[in-house]
Amino acid sequence: MKRFVIVLAAVLLLCCGFQQTASADGPYHFGFKKSKNGQLPSINEEGFKGVLQKNDAIFLGDTARKELFLTFDNGYENGFTPKILDVLKEKKVPAIFFLTGHYVKDKPELVTRMVTEGHLIGNHSWSHPDMTQISNMQLKEELEKVKQAVTDTTRQQAMAFVRPPRGIFNDRTLALSRSEGYVSVFWSVAYKDWDVNDQKGADYAYRQVMAQLHPGAVILLHSISRDNTEALGRIIDGARQQGYEFKSLDTLKVKTY
Repeated sequence: MKRFVIVLAAVLLLCCGFQQTASADGPYHFGFKKSKNGQLPSINEEGFKGVLQKNDAIFLGDTARKELFLTFDNGYENGFTPKILDVLKEKKVPAIFFLTGHYVKDKPELVTRMVTEGHLIGNHSWSHPDMTQISNMQLKEELEKVKQAVTDTTRQQAMAFVRPPRGIFNDRTLALSRSEGYVSVFWSVAYKDWDVNDQKGADYAYRQVMAQLHPGAVILLHSISRDNTEALGRIIDGARQQGYEFKSLDTLKVKTY
């Protein structure tokens, strides 16, 4: 009996060791402590800060400069992107659009317009999978198919940035993306804007974004949101009134964690 207990204890310790090894590499779901009253956002308590630093990923930019980086996730088109592009053109604001394969196939004219009007195209994967649950070969295929489809559509050759679908990642996926030539991009300003059945109006969107502004902010907006579309012009104007300047993500030089 004593021998059985010892063996059982050893097995349990071994299992716990396997669990710790597995969990040490995630998967992580990106989250952060939001900026409030001008204080900087934080990922100090999230458990993955070192993983982002190790893989040179972007959380936020230079917190000594009043610069903002506007990013949109485009999984599918909900009729609002043309208006978003109109506002960006009118306000002379650069942005980056993270596109899925579905979006590139379904809306080539909008993808072409993004490039023509000077915006960056980022990789959001071909089929929006949990990257931590697919093999290295599958992950490479997910990224390459989007890049090739954008090249075929717009003749744009370079694609430097990737955003993991749903913000799920681990060290392996960030490292592999980096080896494929990508910088992984997360965010430091966001709110629940992706639920098309829970839109709360442009005023709500405006307040949510403006309350979180901080130097070096990487702003995440979903293009399927009516609220974002209707509030975008006011957000840009309001940020500029506070002395902020909107910059293209490829000009971000200093990464802050």
